[in-house]
Amino acid sequence: MLDARNALLAVKDLQAWYGESHILHGVNFDVHEGEVVTLLGRNGAGKTTTLKSIMGMVGRRQGSVRFEGQELIDRSSDQIARAGIALCPEERGIFASLNVEENLLLPPVIRPGGLSLERIFELFPNLYERLGSSQGTKLSGGEQQMLAIGRILRTGARLLLLDEPTEGLAPVIIQQIGKTIRALKEQGFTILLVEQNFRFAATVADRYYVMEYGRIIDQFATSELDANVEKLHDYLGV
Repeated sequence: MLDARNALLAVKDLQAWYGESHILHGVNFDVHEGEVVTLLGRNGAGKTTTLKSIMGMVGRRQGSVRFEGQELIDRSSDQIARAGIALCPEERGIFASLNVEENLLLPPVIRPGGLSLERIFELFPNLYERLGSSQGTKLSGGEQQMLAIGRILRTGARLLLLDEPTEGLAPVIIQQIGKTIRALKEQGFTILLVEQNFRFAATVADRYYVMEYGRIIDQFATSELDANVEKLHDYLGV
């Protein structure tokens, strides 16, 4: 068992609201440097809200979100981003009027360690082929996802939050996204992944937390998957 006291990200008793709706009810988990950790759960479990709460992008939150030992619960979203956390949202957020290169260059570099454009194109050769000629909305869904991930890799963020990166993508693109996540892990990136596609998550993650009704209800490591298959079927309906 990993010691939560040495975690890169430590979330404790995280509560979150959208307006009067209380969505997260005391979420607790941690992510250690160099890990890929996956939040699993059905639609509406609170997975995306957890990522947005870490980034300070909800109406109200309370509890504790510690990153690199610093408390972020009272910081604004831009301060959290500058601390070294980057979110790749489910909706991707591609700027339709900008081409691939312009989309990649738009986010500021917040700290050393970000990937160069050359390295991003090595990870996503499809983007290089579309470099100056294609506006955001003319890219395929897979290309838009690659662009959304590539964009946050430039910033120098140490922790990447990826929200449903495989949703709606063709199997060949899903395989490429998985290959990229494994390559990023090898380069020292730490990743918190929200995913409903457990079969994909099982190819990249070190540990898993299962969410239901805004709470963490179970956790296990990749080495414990075989012993938890039946429970996963119950939790996820897979």
